[in-house]
Amino acid sequence: MEIYLDNSATTRVFPEVAEWMTEIMCGHYGNPSSMHHKGVESEQYIRYASETLARLLKVSEKEIYFTSGGTESDNLALIGCALANYRAGRHLITTQVEHPAVLQTMKYLEDQGFRVTYLPVDNTGRISIEDLRKAIRQDTILVSIMYTNNEIGTLQPIAEAGSLIKRMNPAALLHVDAVQGFGKERIYPKRLGVDLLSTSSHKIHGPKGVGFLYVGERVKIRPIMYGGGQQRNLRSGTENVPGIAGMAKAAEMVYAHLDEDTDRLYLLKERFVRGLSKLEDVTVNGPEGRDGAPHIVSVSVRGIRSEVLLHALEDKGIYVSAGSACSSNKPQSSATLRAIGLEKELLGSTVRFSMSIFTTQEEIDYTLSVLYDIVPMLRKYTRK
Repeated sequence: MEIYLDNSATTRVFPEVAEWMTEIMCGHYGNPSSMHHKGVESEQYIRYASETLARLLKVSEKEIYFTSGGTESDNLALIGCALANYRAGRHLITTQVEHPAVLQTMKYLEDQGFRVTYLPVDNTGRISIEDLRKAIRQDTILVSIMYTNNEIGTLQPIAEAGSLIKRMNPAALLHVDAVQGFGKERIYPKRLGVDLLSTSSHKIHGPKGVGFLYVGERVKIRPIMYGGGQQRNLRSGTENVPGIAGMAKAAEMVYAHLDEDTDRLYLLKERFVRGLSKLEDVTVNGPEGRDGAPHIVSVSVRGIRSEVLLHALEDKGIYVSAGSACSSNKPQSSATLRAIGLEKELLGSTVRFSMSIFTTQEEIDYTLSVLYDIVPMLRKYTRK
């Protein structure tokens, strides 16, 4: 039996999406910038994707820009807006629990002379709106807050943040990393006061290596790559037509049954967390129930190193993560777990289980049964 519970790292591509992409790669392979018929054919797939994603977000198709994924989208949003607006100020705000694609980009901007405020979080990983209010200044040009935390599933108060920013400093922009939120909730940037929104295809059963950035029409932003001037001069480079089309089709499929699938994921999450409570010295990190994401459960198992538990589960055909896939091969502990105040002993004993629409109740029950067997056994043989 193979049970894949690492869907926050990546998801299995819908078979229909893979088949369609193959058809496009082999039959409609023209460069979308070419003026001949093969080019026009390819350009139609990009138009379809723009229209589809714009409809899902309730924005204009001209506000959708295709990228290589969430990391590029975050970099383009932060660096592009910082460089375009630095004359209005050099102050940026983010949180201590952002994805490395945001945190490392903020560190880069600090090296370029920008000043960054890193908002703390409570023990569930949520920022305080009051802390945000205190941090906003007249020279604040950009605030970046993730929609859903990729490690512990915290949902940030984006609507309240957007409203506050627009009241206190209307010129300041709000960027949201929605890589883990898009496809799990209905997100409408304009209603939330969001100016830029980053997403990634491979988190929603689409192909890897493609994503998009929503950029509000009034946002002042510079390109960070230069070349042929594709995508209205903001993101040069020949578009990944099969990937872009595949991402849009995956999004369409996910959103077709979003509410039912989300409800089912919350039920699976509740069943899993309830089952974990039967294990001794096991802590579930992050918010409870529907206060958190429907698909992420972060678990600290006292006395067992995360890598040990991960490989013990792998031996039973269960695949999980020791943290963010983008940084899990690094020796340092998780910035998110440190920020929520997790005790030092548990920092290296935390694994992340993340589900998808393919996850079944039988898989959850089997995973629990395996944990009931291996956790006491691993503790028994752990050196004191």
